[in-house]
Amino acid sequence: MDSWHHPSVLVGLVGTGIQASRTPALHEKEGAEQGLRYVYKLIDLETLGLGADALPEILTAARRFGFAGLNITHPCKQAVIPLLDELSSDAAALGAVNTVVLKDGRSVGHNTDWWGFAESFQRELPDVRRDLVVQFGAGGAGAAVAHALLTLGIGEVTIIDTDETRAKALVSALRERFGESRASNGVSVKDAMAAADGMVNTTPLGMAKYPGMAVPADLLRPELWVVDIVYFPLETELLRQARVRGCSIMSGGGMAVFQAVGAFRLFTGLEANAERMLQHFAEM
Repeated sequence: MDSWHHPSVLVGLVGTGIQASRTPALHEKEGAEQGLRYVYKLIDLETLGLGADALPEILTAARRFGFAGLNITHPCKQAVIPLLDELSSDAAALGAVNTVVLKDGRSVGHNTDWWGFAESFQRELPDVRRDLVVQFGAGGAGAAVAHALLTLGIGEVTIIDTDETRAKALVSALRERFGESRASNGVSVKDAMAAADGMVNTTPLGMAKYPGMAVPADLLRPELWVVDIVYFPLETELLRQARVRGCSIMSGGGMAVFQAVGAFRLFTGLEANAERMLQHFAEM
């Protein structure tokens, strides 16, 4: 059977400064393994000299060119919402979309970030204490991670963000969804860290572009588990410092792979092979 008869799938990633993204290779390789002609395009607003205000034309173009869907990343996860015909219940609850499915002339927004984080966490840190977790960052990724943590039965999440208004807004959304006692803010970093079983970084700090750490290294102690959702580099300064201090750690690689597993399923209707995708990610 020659390759022209294989079903073709065209998808893309919309965001700013995404040239280093591993998502296209991850999708294309898994697509090829499943006998698809799978093409994954980067639609980098930075390279194109565009802002998030170009999203309506990008969606129109994608629809006209027969894209099966788009992944959406920073800074478009919230901006894309009013432009869509429909939202999944997850995306609506989180107020953030990372996957748009284009089908039958309609656009539907989904969020596979929270599920991706939950899958990764259950695999890598199944037995950790879960009474209190301190989370840094209340943006789109932060909303997804906090949702995942509370869904996984973490007792309480303390949210810390440089933008106090944003932290408050996320806390009240989480309380509404999970109960008053499950989320809090307004605690100092030092006090939050001293009381916590674990900490999660959902800020861009630690990325190649934004060096640094969300928390001073001397607040890390061996009993604390530490998660960083940044995966470029895979071992951030935070994870390196945590590892030397004997903390259990989890990198952002698993979440990156599992959100792609979820998106692949939405784009193609096929189940991705998660083990194979984790393996491929590790080889990149």
